[in-house]
Amino acid sequence: MPSNGLQNGTSASKPASEEVTGPSIYEASSLASIRASLAALHSRDSRITSRLQSLLSSQADLSRELGRLDLLRAHLGTQAIATRTISNSMLDSAASTAASLSSAVKELDLEKKRVEETLGVVDSVAELKACVQGVVGSMGAPQDWEAAAGYIARASKISKSIVEGSFAARVVPSVEVPDSPAQTLESAKESLCGLFLREFEKAASEGDGVRVTRFFKLFPLIGRQDVGLDVYGRYVCQGVAGRARNNLKEGTGGRGGKEGFFYANALTRLFEHIAQIVEGHGGLVERHYGAGKMVKVIERLQMEADVQGGIILDTWGDERNVDRRLTDVKSYPFSFLVQSFLADKRSANTPRMGSPAVGGSSNGRMSEDEGVDMKEIDGLLSETAVMLGRWSLYTRFLGGKCRDSEIDPEQPLVMPDLLIKSALSRKVSARLTTPFNVMTTFFFRRSVEKAFQLDESPTGLSLNNSKHIDGNAPYIISAVDDVMYIVNTVLQRSISTSQRDVIASVVPTIGRVLGSDFIGMIQRKMRDETYPKPVIQGGFPPEDKIIGFIVLINSLDVANDYIARIVSSRLDSPTEQTNGGSESLKDLFPFDRDAVFVQHALETLNSTFSTKTTELLNDGLHVMFNQVIKPRLRPVLSDTFRDVDYSLTTEELNDIVAQNNDTDDDPMEAYMDLVKSRFEHSWDALMKPIQRLMTPRCFASLLESTAKYLARVLEKRVWSFKVVNAIGATRMERDFSGIVGVISRGGKYGLRDMFGRVLQIAMVVNMDEEEWDALNEEDEEDEDEGMVWILNQEDRKRARSMVREE
Repeated sequence: MPSNGLQNGTSASKPASEEVTGPSIYEASSLASIRASLAALHSRDSRITSRLQSLLSSQADLSRELGRLDLLRAHLGTQAIATRTISNSMLDSAASTAASLSSAVKELDLEKKRVEETLGVVDSVAELKACVQGVVGSMGAPQDWEAAAGYIARASKISKSIVEGSFAARVVPSVEVPDSPAQTLESAKESLCGLFLREFEKAASEGDGVRVTRFFKLFPLIGRQDVGLDVYGRYVCQGVAGRARNNLKEGTGGRGGKEGFFYANALTRLFEHIAQIVEGHGGLVERHYGAGKMVKVIERLQMEADVQGGIILDTWGDERNVDRRLTDVKSYPFSFLVQSFLADKRSANTPRMGSPAVGGSSNGRMSEDEGVDMKEIDGLLSETAVMLGRWSLYTRFLGGKCRDSEIDPEQPLVMPDLLIKSALSRKVSARLTTPFNVMTTFFFRRSVEKAFQLDESPTGLSLNNSKHIDGNAPYIISAVDDVMYIVNTVLQRSISTSQRDVIASVVPTIGRVLGSDFIGMIQRKMRDETYPKPVIQGGFPPEDKIIGFIVLINSLDVANDYIARIVSSRLDSPTEQTNGGSESLKDLFPFDRDAVFVQHALETLNSTFSTKTTELLNDGLHVMFNQVIKPRLRPVLSDTFRDVDYSLTTEELNDIVAQNNDTDDDPMEAYMDLVKSRFEHSWDALMKPIQRLMTPRCFASLLESTAKYLARVLEKRVWSFKVVNAIGATRMERDFSGIVGVISRGGKYGLRDMFGRVLQIAMVVNMDEEEWDALNEEDEEDEDEGMVWILNQEDRKRARSMVREE
């Protein structure tokens, strides 16, 4: 069919890649559709024609650029040919020349090196020959030992391979010196060493210090440093031994030559002499023998110090009968303390042996320490502490001298091995440290025992405010001052030793004795002698019991403060020394972490003692409240609210005021303050006598306990008022606020917080209707507008229900 033929022919001639836009002519069904398709085809034809024209116009530019590229390629080809020509004709010969020059230079350098080495050998051999001849010549007729030693020192700088080499063996020997240079030098060293030794010892025996120094400086020049240091060590040790013997002999003549601190002074002079030698001669040794060589001399000196120091300590121990005294103090029974803590307690009225309070001997010698003289023990401890302190200074000095120079000087010292392993160190531990610790334990505990044997309580105390009290606060037993003085003395003496082992023993011992004996004795007195219990059922404790109990509470509080100040004075400030100077713990204990250890020991002493005293203090204050304060508060409150009725009308209130009116200017005002005035009078009568006797810190704690109790009691009382009218509500708030004001007066505003519930109950009761309605609205909106309520909503409603409309 014609239509199918037309359709197939057109389809075959249509390019596949062209996108036809607009209506397709193959789908046209009308003349208008055919025209629209033709218009689209014409538009597409125009676009394609335009693109073809653009491509044809750019063909000329492309042809021109291609021509330029062909021209550049021709020029580059010419340059490449010229470059290859230059490389083949010029650079190959230059490279060959450079390679040959480099080989020649290397050969010249090698030759130069060999020539320099040869010249060096020749120079060394010439120097060796000169040294050999100089040594032989100097040791001849001139006998110039310094020159001979100098030649040997110069020869020692020549390489050993050259000295012992075959070339030197052929060149150096001569008719005068036929031996090989090595043999000649070694013989000269041996000869000179023997000569120097003889001359050194001769000068030492004659006391010629100049010649001693002269020959001492020559040993390192001939390579005999060890010999020189050894002979020098023997020389200085002879001086140390001689002076130490003289020091001991000085005490044999004269009256009381070995009394006092004689042995401590002898040991001090021994250490000072050694320190002077190390300090004065250290520079000479280091300069001529090398850095660190003085340690060898120190080791030799320490060996002598072991001998001489051991003699001093052994003689001191025998002279002072230290072993016997140790046996005595170890067997001391502490009878008074033991009897005081027996389970079957005696009557509190039984007279104590040696107590001035019962007319006993006030000198405390009635049981004269059962064979142990405390004055002798104290003197022995003081002398031992001095010797331990001098040993500490000595070890600190040698520790600094033996410290490696590369170590930061700010780092803690480390005890040198020569001291740790020394015999004197073991002797100090056995003869000084251990006896000091044992006798200090006895001395302190016996001092505590004696303080309680001689204990006195303050006299003239009274709970009657009208009676004058003699003496000054705080009112404590005399044992507190005595024991704390001994604590301070023992701590001071122990710290002055600068010995960690002493602190490790003494400080825990002080804490143990204070906790068991000192606090235990006060606890026993509080329980058995002064416990404030009424004589008859329902009565009040006797006044003397209350006063005695308060004094013991004060004693614990003051003792706690004493210990805190004693420890703080040694942690926060330098420790005063006997020579008038002062040193910190870090200065006194410089080795490793000893200062930290001592600080921790002191802090532990303070915290442990404080814990024990605080526990007993709290128990004592609890007893004071339950046995003394609480029973008297009941009548105080009963009298305070006697005949108080907050439901009285205005007329009834006026009638009562008129009946009770006397000379008051404002009777209504006086009646409104009646509750406060009653309470204040009774409160002052109860608390002021106690406040006058008790320390401020203890009274504050007792007052706090009392306030907590009163807060509960007053809350119960305020709930007990079932019905309150408007004027009664005003009186209630005024009365309870007045009571709280009396309790918290004197700046004790923190006590008012304990009465928060009571005051808020009174405030709610006294609110007018508008305030109460506003409060209810705030509760509904959950907004307090800055008011912090202690009462919950139910308590507030309960308080408000107490109000009765008139």
